[in-house]
Formats: sequence, C-alpha cells, structure tokens
Amino acid sequence: QVPLVESGGGSVQAGGSLRLSCKGTQYTSGCSGCNCMGWFRQASGKEREGVATITVGASGTTYYADSMEGRFTISRDHGGTVYLQMNNLKPEDTAMYYCAATRSGYGCPLRTSDYNSWGQGTQVTVSS
Repeated sequence: QVPLVESGGGSVQAGGSLRLSCKGTQYTSGCSGCNCMGWFRQASGKEREGVATITVGASGTTYYADSMEGRFTISRDHGGTVYLQMNNLKPEDTAMYYCAATRSGYGCPLRTSDYNSWGQGTQVTVSS
C-alpha cells in the first residue's frame, strides 16, 4: 500500500494557482514515528528537489527552499492532510510533485535522501 496519496495537480496558465493535498494512508504522519512531511518535485530530466516541509507536531514549523518561499505555502490541518498552496505559477514549476514523510531529530530537512516514505506524485503543468 502506498503510504501517502497526493491530489490536486493539473494544468494551469502562468500566473495561476493550484493547491496540492497529501494524506497518509496508514499513518496521519505518513509513517510510523514520522515527524516531518513535505513536498518535493521532479521536472523532466532533472533531479528531485525539495520544495517545502513541515513538522507534524503542534508547532507546525515550516521550511522552504530558497526559490520557493513567497509563492508556495505549506500547511497541515487537524486531520493530518498536508497542503501546498502554489501561487503565481511559472512554466519552470512544471514537474511531478511528490509528498514524503520522515523522522528527523532536528528540523525537517529539504534533502530528498532524508525521506523514506513517498507518494506516487501528482503532475503540475504550467503553460506560458
């Protein structure tokens, strides 16, 4: 069973907005003992990169890749669903977006290799 399920992807024109959603299928935190959830993306021919992450605990501390902050907002509701609000989308935001979860001792990293629980992804396509 896939541990995380994403939804909300689609095709939009540049300047538009999308909101992605992610929910754990067995654990609300994405895996047993996980305390970090986040969004990553992979464009065609490129490596997967971190977009934004959030602590699962009460603090809900958020972390953003430098190029994402300001246009993208990560959040988590009381039911455990993690969202990625994406505004003012650009063609270079076109990618498969993945939700992931992990257990971290300090902060929620943005490195792909730190995450061991993944969804299957949702495609975002931005046209100019």
